[in-house]
Amino acid sequence: MSKTAQSVWNNCLEFIKDNIQPQAYKTWFEPIVAVKLTDSALSIQVPSKFFYEWLEEHYVKILKVSLTKELGNNAKLVYIIKMENTYGNKQPFTEKIPSSNRTALKSQEIDVPLNNKNPELRNPFVIPGIRNVKIESQLNPNYSFENFLEGDSNRLARSAGLAVAAKPGGTSFNPLLIFGGVGLGKTHLAHAIGVDIKDKYPEKTVLYISAEKFTQQYIESVKKNNRNDFIHFYQLIDVLIIDDVQFFSGKSGTQDVFFHIFNHLHQNGKQVVLTSDKAPVDMQDIEQRLLSRFKWGLSAELQHPDFETRVSILKNKLYRDGVEMPDDIIDYVAKNIKTNVRELEGAIISLIAQSSFNKKEITLELANQIVEKFVKNTKREVSIDYIQKVVSDYFQMDIDTLQSKTRKRHIVQARQLAMFFAKKFTKASLASIGSQIGKRDHATVLHACKTVDNLSSTDKQFRKYVEDITKKLSV
Repeated sequence: MSKTAQSVWNNCLEFIKDNIQPQAYKTWFEPIVAVKLTDSALSIQVPSKFFYEWLEEHYVKILKVSLTKELGNNAKLVYIIKMENTYGNKQPFTEKIPSSNRTALKSQEIDVPLNNKNPELRNPFVIPGIRNVKIESQLNPNYSFENFLEGDSNRLARSAGLAVAAKPGGTSFNPLLIFGGVGLGKTHLAHAIGVDIKDKYPEKTVLYISAEKFTQQYIESVKKNNRNDFIHFYQLIDVLIIDDVQFFSGKSGTQDVFFHIFNHLHQNGKQVVLTSDKAPVDMQDIEQRLLSRFKWGLSAELQHPDFETRVSILKNKLYRDGVEMPDDIIDYVAKNIKTNVRELEGAIISLIAQSSFNKKEITLELANQIVEKFVKNTKREVSIDYIQKVVSDYFQMDIDTLQSKTRKRHIVQARQLAMFFAKKFTKASLASIGSQIGKRDHATVLHACKTVDNLSSTDKQFRKYVEDITKKLSV
């Protein structure tokens, strides 16, 4: 029976499969297609030059042994590099070629004799974390679900994260976008999802990366003319976690390449997790087609923790650090630091440190000194509650009146100003602002902001309102 390219390659794969890790086999050998067999030369098709160089650098020995067994000592391997057109009808990610020759696929044949024992090839796409064949996840194991305490402010996001970790790519939460203000635990939750997936599915390739780092890598790949390899690398990931996607704002090249990577991962059942400081509806300078992808799955907001959740966070932190503290001190810290979990934990660390270094007992007086100093030295994030108080005081009305359903002009304007300043001074979503200021929807908040902008430019008295309240909020 005469040998065919497919039969030879199938036999090689049987041998290779028995001698390498299952995940490595799936990543580096399953995508290969046997093309033709000429004498003792087997031609195989690989997706990119990066793929070919990786095989040559890491698997040349096993390829040589398996192919020599099939075709004898004169065996040769020919790589046909074929990068698929990720852009549909646009140009593929390839080097520039004359328009008369341009097609949806570009091929390049590389004849590789198998006696090349010490290939000089280097991985052209070097990012921190690649160690030999294994792609390091860049996850922080300290950020787990166990120490991400559940409360009303984060229940939806945490539950969705657990569902994704149990069945990555297999839920309707794909992508999962976690959004909220500074210090509320977005990064912690993103890491927790990745850590849990690695624990449950060790064979999956999980990668955590900041949007800023992703952008830097993309720019570097363009400079080095290996954008194909950048794309192919990210298409190999099973679970991609990108932190702070609002950083893509205004970066059209990065948005474009991420759009196509996202499509590939989503279509192949891979999981995408994103974090942002704002909801998709509030993101500026992000292409509409990308925003629509962000909305495909679930957008879950992390809100400011309520008092009970803040107390639980502090008690958990103290328990993990093996420190005991009176309940009245914990309550005092929780009552005075409301908007930011990071600040909350920072204050308790400072309190423990002061007590330890100065050999002082932890008292309410010491807690008061620390909290005052800590809050004073930390850039204060103005809360929506505080904005409503300032605006209602300015117009000499109570907060219930400000939030009421009345259509009296001066009350409506005060409410619109509160919404305008909430959007300006906080990172809350329009929906969150509306729900906290009289249970309105996000469209009402958007209308309020436009009205304030218009009146500021046409009404001198209204402009004075805006200037006065701005000064009060900026103190």
